Amino acid sequence: MPRIPLPATREDLGDDAQRAVWDTVVSGPRGRVIGPLRAAIHAPVLAQAWSSLGESLRFGTSLGKRLSELAIIVTGRRWSAQVEWFVHAQAAADAGLEAIVIDAIRDGRAPPFTQPDDALIYDYARLLLRDGNVPAALHARVTQRFGVKGVVELTALVGYYSMVAMTLNAHEVPLPDGAVAPLAAPTEGLFDQPPPG
Repeated sequence: MPRIPLPATREDLGDDAQRAVWDTVVSGPRGRVIGPLRAAIHAPVLAQAWSSLGESLRFGTSLGKRLSELAIIVTGRRWSAQVEWFVHAQAAADAGLEAIVIDAIRDGRAPPFTQPDDALIYDYARLLLRDGNVPAALHARVTQRFGVKGVVELTALVGYYSMVAMTLNAHEVPLPDGAVAPLAAPTEGLFDQPPPG
């Protein structure tokens, strides 16, 4: 059970500001209000900014869909965010990330990357999440490969989807009806991820 009310329809909303945000989200690339936006909509100004930032990061980075979704699932796994993983593991698969890599990230094994860019994105995201920073040499490699814009977007993706994960977890936003929790969370603390294989 969620810890706060989570509007499921436009009619569940309490005021015009919430309805305006709902309409903007539904008319955008998401097409519906789901996940953390159902919680954020209680604060319409926050929800509007959240939605705009999320659309930019999810649908508009220079990294492309595959690498963006990889960074998102690394983030979702670190926080053991069930809904985030449920949505984005499928999106990562749809973007071409191999099932063996997705399964390894889910299970906490070293992912067997075949593409150097995948390993680079994974290592940057996992170290940023683990340490709150990345080594200078890794930052330089990511910047050299993806440019300043790419490294800024990657860092923002990890930060944004950490906020998403915390919102989903703190408010206990449920999985879709009938879905089984895909992640085994540690009894306490955060899920640790190994270096790339």
